[in-house]
Amino acid sequence: MLSAESRFCLTNSIIHRFFATSLLFFGIIHIVSAVEYLPEVGIHGGELILSTTSDPKSFNPVLAKETSTTAITNHLFEGLTRTNGITTEVEPNLARSWEVDKTGLVWTFYLREDVQWFDSRPFTADDVVFTFNKLVYNPDIPNSARDIFTIEGKAFKIEKVSKFIVRFILPCKFAPFLRGMSQEILPKHILEQKVKEGKFNSTWGLDAEAREVIGTGPFKLVKYLPGQRVVLKRNPLYWRKDKKGNRLPYLEKIMFLIVQSQDTALLKFQERELDYYGLRGTDYPILKPVEKKGDFTVYETGPAFGTNFLVFNQNRGKNEKTGRPYLESRKLGWFTNKSFRQAVAHCIDKDSIIDIVMNGLGYHQDAAMSPSAGFFYNPNVKRYEYNLDKARALLKEAGFLDRDKDGIIEDKQGNDIEFNLFTNSGNTPRVQIANIIRKDMENIGFKVHFMPLEFNNLVVKLDSTYAWDAIILGLTGGIEPHFGNNVWQSSGHLHMWYPKQEKPVTSWEKRIDDIFNLAVQELDKEKRKKLYLEWQEIVAENIPFIYTVLPTSLFAVRNKFGNLYPTSYGGAFHNLEEIFIKR
Repeated sequence: MLSAESRFCLTNSIIHRFFATSLLFFGIIHIVSAVEYLPEVGIHGGELILSTTSDPKSFNPVLAKETSTTAITNHLFEGLTRTNGITTEVEPNLARSWEVDKTGLVWTFYLREDVQWFDSRPFTADDVVFTFNKLVYNPDIPNSARDIFTIEGKAFKIEKVSKFIVRFILPCKFAPFLRGMSQEILPKHILEQKVKEGKFNSTWGLDAEAREVIGTGPFKLVKYLPGQRVVLKRNPLYWRKDKKGNRLPYLEKIMFLIVQSQDTALLKFQERELDYYGLRGTDYPILKPVEKKGDFTVYETGPAFGTNFLVFNQNRGKNEKTGRPYLESRKLGWFTNKSFRQAVAHCIDKDSIIDIVMNGLGYHQDAAMSPSAGFFYNPNVKRYEYNLDKARALLKEAGFLDRDKDGIIEDKQGNDIEFNLFTNSGNTPRVQIANIIRKDMENIGFKVHFMPLEFNNLVVKLDSTYAWDAIILGLTGGIEPHFGNNVWQSSGHLHMWYPKQEKPVTSWEKRIDDIFNLAVQELDKEKRKKLYLEWQEIVAENIPFIYTVLPTSLFAVRNKFGNLYPTSYGGAFHNLEEIFIKR
């Protein structure tokens, strides 16, 4: 399943899209081609071993804002629809079919009648109504999905028609509605009482018993050992079957090994302890020459999906408990200054980052979408070339000068420009990128304290305590801009430079709010595109996110799997329930 919204990206995503053939170092990398997919009837049994550089934060998909959690929950829970990893078309999932009235506002979904929860209880319309009305739209439950399914402050109306029929009544037309119905559905019979008691936000935390986490997906949680592994086991009640009527999935188990870093993951892949490894550019000359001997194949699918960026804290709010501002006024003055941010953009040496960190296997990122996103991507946004002289000139014009000649520039009040810079410690390339950027910021007179943090600690700072100055991070991406609404709406939970604004504090943020509200209601694809092109231009001009580079999407997979069909959009395991161990 694919995420219905943007989430903090822990490592390179395995969701990819075709871009261009590359001729590199040791020959041609294997490029996925678009041929007809005809799955074989597989064999039950065996396991898939993956890795992650961070423990999950919980097993609750509604609360999840980070890939360390959704990498697990995506296998446990399902939505009414899903996106085909090959065609990228929306197809039925928990809903077997649907219809829409002439107004485009009333959608009726006919649910599958053969779906069971892990505890054998039937999946019904009550679960769908409960998920949206009591979880997604519950103001006491912090979730990003609410941003996705709210248009100009108006929610959808969801009602039960019968046991297996549910109706959505939209306040206005909603162009990506069907794709958005991949939102995970959760069990009413398990969670309703938790909601009534105000305990949902602590439900299915890391201390939960595995058997308590109830979904409908192809796999279920059986074990979590902190710092060691997460183990998923085949769901014997899963509703999907192969063409001979055999119940899927074929694999018996998925194991996620929790490793300290990508370097550790590489070693484990070389030692055959992992079945999949997402390559960094520097790993390519290590793995490609031994591809055949190592019994794996390296795949390349162009620029990775998602975005990578440096972001400054512009939060103007105050801590409700202490009454103190989240950010010192002097720093707020720096970070909200557009010239300051543009100067930093000129400090990003993208060519050096690609050469040094990615071994030449990377792409400049300038827009708010990856080039791999396709139709809505804007290739003509404002670009900030690496130029420290331009950076200094912009700062000087804005009143940032080294007045006392100590090598550190000061603001107009004489305060040294000094701040902390964080990124996640388990991501080696990101740490290297942060060090390169830090050095160039120091070259123009900033004093930067760089501190890598464990990923979940970093997310707490970014999403809860707001105790940070600058962060280098990434977000997952996709082909539908609206599913980043939780990032781009000024009221969004992931509007990370200043989240949950009561009303937009800048005119450009107001215009982005308007664009997303207009575009989601526009059914003419070309008109939608025009709006989203403008959004990317506004972002490039005001750069709340200072974009860095995108890695080439590279991953290696063991050759032991049948029905393995990596695609540009779906990655290696988009059809996981059909994959089996060849014998």
